[in-house]
Amino acid sequence: MNDDQPSIADIPNDVPTSARAYGWLLGGKDNYEVDRQFIRGQLEHHPAGLDITRQNRLFLYRAVRYLTAEAGIRQFIDMGCGLPTDANVHQVARQFAPDARVVYVDIDPIVLAHGRALLAGDASTTVITADMRDQDAVLEHEDVKRLIDFSEPVATLFLSVGHHLPDADDPKRILHAVMDRAAAGSHLTFSQVACDDPVRSAEMTAQVTSAGIPWQTRTPGEIDALLADFDPVEPGLCNLVDWRPMDLQPPLAPVPEELRKYEGASKLDTGIYEYGGVVRKR
Repeated sequence: MNDDQPSIADIPNDVPTSARAYGWLLGGKDNYEVDRQFIRGQLEHHPAGLDITRQNRLFLYRAVRYLTAEAGIRQFIDMGCGLPTDANVHQVARQFAPDARVVYVDIDPIVLAHGRALLAGDASTTVITADMRDQDAVLEHEDVKRLIDFSEPVATLFLSVGHHLPDADDPKRILHAVMDRAAAGSHLTFSQVACDDPVRSAEMTAQVTSAGIPWQTRTPGEIDALLADFDPVEPGLCNLVDWRPMDLQPPLAPVPEELRKYEGASKLDTGIYEYGGVVRKR
């Protein structure tokens, strides 16, 4: 693992970051007022955002459980991983495969700081600071080379980060980078905010982008097209609440008290939701 550590000057506190904002929705404490203000504004316009963020985190558990217990995956690259919280990828994977290896990738330096504190002394899991849009930099990183063997199946996770990859970034290229190199039996897990209404979709895209966060809400059909070169795992790409639901799975941290008024909003506004699933290499 590299010894470089972010300084306070590296951590932006005047603009929101997706990692910190997402973390607050999950009950995290590592955020600034600018992140909370951003979330307040978004939930006023799109109150379902709280529910679908948390639904995505619950999907993480079910997807990683499938990848380890059923697909036999033992190595993971989690792109745009966000701040550590409960039931992180390596913790879920090791419930079913104690030898699982995980590389976390995020561009936010605060993620590196907190991730390294969490993973101190864990030689089979690491976090690197890299831009998931620059897949060459990710794949050439020394920790990726140390932990990931591309001659064996690997799972790449893009969980609730697809909307941070607008069309101008060529998301298909990004999603193919690991899968094109990986062995047969490799899988990709993907999710992002979807909207059935193109007008509302464009409105959300404009609102989030204006706050300084790259964003593109997509329709389910547009997401299907991004993943058309892979084979969906049953039940296919769908609203995440419908992807292999379980009666019992580990609960999330409590919703921040200020945001509790938005709980359950996704049942009233069904036009915006988190969409995705697990696909495999052909």
